[in-house]
Amino acid sequence: MIKMKSIKILNKSSTLIFLLILLGFTILVTFASEAFGSGIISTSFLKVLGKTLCLAIVAIAMDLVWGYTGILSLGHFAFFGLGGYMIGMWLMYERTREIVQTSLSEATIPPTPDEVSDAIGNQIFGVVGSSEFPIIWIFSNSLFLQLALVVLAPCLLAFIFGWLAFRSRVTGVYLSILTQAMTLALALYLFQNDSGLRGNNGLSGLQNIPGLDEINQSFISIYFFWASAFALAFFYLAADWLVSGKFGSVLKGIRDDESRIRFLGYPVEKYKLFVFTLSAGIAGIGGALYYPQAGIINPAELAPIASIYLAVWVAIGGRGRLYGAVIGAVFVSLVSSWFTSGQIPDLSIGSYAIAWVDWWLVILGITFVFVTIFAPKGLGGLVDLLHKGKITNRHGKDFGPEQGSLREKEASK
Repeated sequence: MIKMKSIKILNKSSTLIFLLILLGFTILVTFASEAFGSGIISTSFLKVLGKTLCLAIVAIAMDLVWGYTGILSLGHFAFFGLGGYMIGMWLMYERTREIVQTSLSEATIPPTPDEVSDAIGNQIFGVVGSSEFPIIWIFSNSLFLQLALVVLAPCLLAFIFGWLAFRSRVTGVYLSILTQAMTLALALYLFQNDSGLRGNNGLSGLQNIPGLDEINQSFISIYFFWASAFALAFFYLAADWLVSGKFGSVLKGIRDDESRIRFLGYPVEKYKLFVFTLSAGIAGIGGALYYPQAGIINPAELAPIASIYLAVWVAIGGRGRLYGAVIGAVFVSLVSSWFTSGQIPDLSIGSYAIAWVDWWLVILGITFVFVTIFAPKGLGGLVDLLHKGKITNRHGKDFGPEQGSLREKEASK
C-alpha cells in the first residue's frame, strides 16, 4: 500500500517537476562553484544558496501546520534555532577540544583529563565568566547523541506545548499568541548568561568543522549545499506523501471545519499534536544544516519576528501548496539578501535618498498585504493558471448521463 502510494506521488506532475528543478539547480550550482567548477558562484554566495534551501525546509514544516492543518504557528523558528543550538554545541566543543589538546600537548607534564576539561570549559564559557560545563552540555562530546537531540529537543518542546494547548482546545489567534509567547520566553531565557549557551554571545565558529581542517571551505560549503538539497527533496517527498492520502484529507478537514471532523469521530487533538511535533522535528533538522553554513547562532535568531517572517514567506508563496512554501521561502530570502546587502544603490528623489536597506521590511509588508488581498493563493497559485482550461483526461471513460457529470461540451472548453 505504501509502495503504491509512493509511486502515485512520484507520478504527480508538481512533485516530479519540483524534484527535476531541484536536481538541475544542484548540478548547475555544483559546476559553477569554486570547488568543482569555474568559480562563477563564490563560496560566500554558495553558502547563501545553501542557507536558502534550509529555509525552504522550515517553510515546508510551516506549511504542514498552517497550510494543511490550519494552525498558524508563530513559533516555528524556535524549533529551527533549537536544532542549530544542538549541533552547534558539538561543533564548538569538539573544535575547542582540538585546540586545547594541541596547546597542552607541548606541556612538559601531560595534562590530566580534568585539566583538559577545565581548559575546554574556560575557552567556551570564559566569555560569560564561567569555566564549568552546564548540565545541558552533558552529551556535547558525542556527535551521535547531539544529532539525536537535533530532532528530539524541538519535538519534545513541541509535544509538551501542543499537548497542553490542543487538549485545552485553544485555537485561532489565541493559539498563535501562545506560540509567539513560547518563542519569546525561550529567546529571553537564552539571552541570559547563566542559560548555559553563552547568552547573547551565542555559539560561534560553527563553520569550522572538526577533523576537516585540511579541506578548503569551498568544498565544505558544497558538501553542505548537497546535504541541504537532499534534505529538502526528502522532506518535500515525505510531506507530499503525508498529505496525499486519507491522513491529508483529515488534516484539510481540520483546517476547514474542525468541529465537523471532531463530530465525525476523528481524534482532532491527536492529529494536530502529531503534525505539530513532526513539523518541529523537520524545522530542527533545517536549523542543524543552516547554522554551520552561517557560522554563528545567538538568541536573536529565535526572536518572534523570525517566525512572523516565516509565516509571510509561506503566505507569499501560497500556503496549502508545498511548492508554494518553497517558492515563497526561496524568493523572499534571496530578494532579502539582495536588498539588505547594499547591492542596490540608493534612490535619490530630490533632497531625499531612499536607502533600500532601511525600506526592505516596508516593501515586504506591502507585498504581504497585496498578496493576502489580491492573490490569496500566492506565487504558487500561478501554477494553477497553467492548468486552467485543461481538458480532463477521462482515460476513454464515458462522460456520464447525470446532470452533475462532466459533459463533452464542458471538457472541450
